[in-house]
Amino acid sequence: MMSLLRGLALVAAMLTTAAPAVGQPAGSTARIGYIFVGTASGSSQNLEAFRDALRELGYAEGRNIALELRYADGRFERVPGILEELIRLKVDVILVGGYQLILAASQATRTIPIVGVWCGVEMFAASLARPGGNVTGVTCMSPDLAAKQLQILKEVLPRVTAVAVVHNPQAPYTLREVRDLEGAARTLGIRLHPVPVNQPEDFEPAFASLGRVGAQAILTISDPLTYSQRRQIADLASRHRLPGMFGFKDYAQAGGLVSYGSNLQALVRRADFYVDKILKGAKPGDIPVEQPTRFELVINLRTARALGVTIPQPLLLRADELIQ
Repeated sequence: MMSLLRGLALVAAMLTTAAPAVGQPAGSTARIGYIFVGTASGSSQNLEAFRDALRELGYAEGRNIALELRYADGRFERVPGILEELIRLKVDVILVGGYQLILAASQATRTIPIVGVWCGVEMFAASLARPGGNVTGVTCMSPDLAAKQLQILKEVLPRVTAVAVVHNPQAPYTLREVRDLEGAARTLGIRLHPVPVNQPEDFEPAFASLGRVGAQAILTISDPLTYSQRRQIADLASRHRLPGMFGFKDYAQAGGLVSYGSNLQALVRRADFYVDKILKGAKPGDIPVEQPTRFELVINLRTARALGVTIPQPLLLRADELIQ
């Protein structure tokens, strides 16, 4: 995190050259910077959702819009350089996902509008109704979501008593989520074992340590790092025979057992609405931040069979999607 903040100092000198978007003249081409934490292949679902929504709003690449796509490949230390490049290109709006990237972008420029998809709002928005500043967007969290995830995990595994909570402490909201989970865990008779990870190389030794604490399952708190490593997490959970609960169905599609949360691709599509409003002249600080109103339960039955887990019938009936 310190290297990220040091790198941002190099970007600050460019702030005076960045101009705010004031609406696109007829016939002009808008330029959007889109930063992905993960790889191109791992980010393809979100990029496809973004492009689809842009087309529905009347944008066409090469005609009235240009996308400047950048990938950090799971390395947050690359973000300051990416932001410096986008500022130099004078993009009209920057789209990013996750606490770390939005923090970096908001510190790198106070003038270029930033549309974010993130978990938690208090770090970037003065209020949901009027966020102020140059950051707005949609959140993927709601109160008590993590507690609900733990409750569902208990329904899947009635005898579970020890759950490892995989989280990235560089995203402060994950620490709050761990604290919030403690109350729910006491009610459910579960011991929590926080497992911090800071970079892609941390996951393998972290999972290797879970046997020593007697973890019987995992709950992963989503942030850009854990999301970008979702396939590695699913593979490690399978190798160590640990059923897992996750926040997006993308984890279940990668091989995780169960997910409960908002639909990330729907949030990305909604972010296009913000981009469109800004390109038409709206100020990001005047566009209310939205929270999800619908959450989906996805169960990977293939993973359940491999782990020897029998999913209770009531959960199967409640599921929005069953992955065969």
